[in-house]
Amino acid sequence: MTSNADLLNSLKIDRSAPPPPPSRKGLWLALAAVGVVTVAGMAVFALRGGKGVEVSVAEATAIGTGAGANASVLDATGYVVARRMATVSAKVTGKVREVLIEEGQKVEDGQVLARLDPVDAQAQRTLSASQLAASQSQIASVQAQLKEAEANATRLSTLAAQKLVARAQYDQAVAQRDALRAQLATTQRNAQVARDGLRIADNGVDNTIVRAPFAGVVIAKSAQVGEIISPLSAGGGFTRTGIGTIVDMNSLEVEVEVGEAYIGRVKPGMRTETVLNAYQDWKIPGKVIAIIPAADRGKATVKVRVAIDTKGDARIVPDMGARVSFLDDAQPARPDARPGVLVPANAITTRDNHDIAFVVAGGKALQRSLTLGRTLGDDREVLSGVAGGERVVLDPPQALANGAPVTLAQPETHGE
Repeated sequence: MTSNADLLNSLKIDRSAPPPPPSRKGLWLALAAVGVVTVAGMAVFALRGGKGVEVSVAEATAIGTGAGANASVLDATGYVVARRMATVSAKVTGKVREVLIEEGQKVEDGQVLARLDPVDAQAQRTLSASQLAASQSQIASVQAQLKEAEANATRLSTLAAQKLVARAQYDQAVAQRDALRAQLATTQRNAQVARDGLRIADNGVDNTIVRAPFAGVVIAKSAQVGEIISPLSAGGGFTRTGIGTIVDMNSLEVEVEVGEAYIGRVKPGMRTETVLNAYQDWKIPGKVIAIIPAADRGKATVKVRVAIDTKGDARIVPDMGARVSFLDDAQPARPDARPGVLVPANAITTRDNHDIAFVVAGGKALQRSLTLGRTLGDDREVLSGVAGGERVVLDPPQALANGAPVTLAQPETHGE
């Protein structure tokens, strides 16, 4: 028989025995969880089209001309402006009868641009011509009377000397003669006034013809046939104040704003090199025309006028963005000098108290530490970290990491 002690001993755990083999069920559960996560990640990646983070980029632009005799001591941004530009209008108010210009058309000095309805002006001219004719006919009448009065005064003078007529009769003839002489002078002056009035009326007719004040190119057409045009602004908005705008393309120059801290580096007559934003590879020589003796209090800048030597080139148009490098012939060569680059200010961000930018290369965003220079308009000068021609990410998101795959955003297109 089995005793109670044997039964109790059978219930003890044998701790010296090896552990049982692991269950395969738990292992398969762990592998299944990893697979679910992997599949979910692949699904998300597939839903995004298999692309990285979509970013917008801009190209870094090299500035400066290197070291040596043509070294750039300062770079500034500005715009192309025309020193000779006019919105052409008529001198009188009237209805447009004919417009002879279109945008982009070249015009010569004195060329007819438009014509106004001349009905009123021609009516005034007709009236002035009639007044002149009436004044001239009065002159002829007074001259005939004066001729008779002079002959009568001469005859009575002889008779009075011989005592054949009374002295009073002779005096009366002389007074009549003198009165006619004064009347003739008055009539002649009236005729001259009428002649001047006719000349003014002729100018009124001519004022209905709008001519180009100088040779140039039409950049805006402001009026159409049938509209009312006036040299004065009419508040209702139904009256035009100009026929069109003409620009003398030979008067184009660049106007830049230089910071007060650097204006001492610029001198009148200093050689320059201008690069238009539209033509990055075209370097236009020029020189400083003048430094405007006034500062902008809000922006702490001074305007500088810069001439460009390729005047009349059809590629240069007003309001184009430009970057000007001021060259110093006397600056000694520096072998270690390296030109910087310009990047948009919104491409620069801060990570761990360091200025950085992301450069797109090989489909990835590569983080670069930057050494910054001056602020030039909406751009920043980068002395090191980015090379000219590299593409930098604009407005990089905080989640963007070094080496993250990216794809370039496509420009927006607008349907018809």
